[in-house]
This record gives sequence, structure tokens and C-alpha cells, in this order.
Amino acid sequence: MNSNNLRADLAVIAGLIHNGERVLDLGCGDGELLRYLLDTRQVVGRGIELSEAGVLACMRRGLSVRQGNLHEGLGDYPQGSFDTVILSQTLPFLNDLTFIFREMLRVGKRAIVSFPNWGHWRCRLELLWSGRAPLAHDLPQPWYTAPRARLLTIRDFERFCVQNRIQICSQVFLKGEQTIKTHRDRSWRATTAIYELKP
Repeated sequence: MNSNNLRADLAVIAGLIHNGERVLDLGCGDGELLRYLLDTRQVVGRGIELSEAGVLACMRRGLSVRQGNLHEGLGDYPQGSFDTVILSQTLPFLNDLTFIFREMLRVGKRAIVSFPNWGHWRCRLELLWSGRAPLAHDLPQPWYTAPRARLLTIRDFERFCVQNRIQICSQVFLKGEQTIKTHRDRSWRATTAIYELKP
């Protein structure tokens, strides 16, 4: 598998991972990213996934993944167990973000997070014209289906980081599969945001 076969945000995340890193992928889904990192970056990789179907898919890929709920914490892992903790497209479904980010940055030296941006201009326009909750470009799920996602924008997330003294080291903004070069208009042009974070 090459990075062109990965979902756009996963390809960006893979590009931020160095050879031989210890990686924990939270909400790892079917293990696509973790398998790619093992094959191309020779990482020491672990994953946590809530759904039984996701865990079984990971096991079929030969991955070390356990079934677990992130809201219960990462108590099985001592401080600094991993170089990088990844949370891709899972953020909108989590309840206690302060707790989860504290845990991520306790067990990892850094965290990489990606999420759909509900501040994208199409979401804004849909809400304005229809008066209905918009669907994010990279998470086209109605508000009433489980698990329920919280609407989240780039500005919301950056404010959360400031309030919780989380350092933003780098950021990448995507419009579909294309990288947005200027950050000036990222809050309304980006469909997906990717952040590298440190305590």
C-alpha cells in the first residue's frame, strides 16, 4: 500500500511519523493507518478501538489492537510510553476532551489529531439557508445517527488548546485532498484540520 491509497488526513499524518517510532492509534478503526505505518515506517504500533468490527478488522491485518473506551483513560500505559499518539477523525465523538488530551499527552511525547471542520463555508451556508445542522464534508453523518458527533471548528479547537495550555507545533489544513497553502482563510476553506501537539 502506498500513501496515495490512504484517506487524505491519514496520508498527512503518516508523513509526520518517523521511522521506528512507538505509535499509539486511538480510535484506529479498521487499522488502515497502523498497518501502513508498520509496513513503511517500521513503527512499533498499538491501537485502541471501540467497535468489535474494527478490532476484528485490525486483527485480520495482524495488528496489536485492543478493544476499549477512550473515556476510561489510558491507565494501562505508563508516562512516555509512546513517541506519538494519533487521534484521527474521532475527536467529535468524545465527551471529556480535557481528560482525553491529558491522557494522550501523558503517555505520548506528542499527539497528532485530525478532525472535520464544521466551519467550512459550505457548512456555514447550509445552516444559514436551510436552518438545519450541516454535514461536514469529511464526516457526512446526520446529527441523529449514533455515535453522535459534536460540531467542531478550527477556531473552537485552537481556543481549546490555548485554554488547556496545549502547544500547537504544526498544522495542516485540507480542502478535500488538497493542502491549503495559506492559513489566513483556513477556518472557512478547510474541510479537515490536522494538528501536531505537545504538552
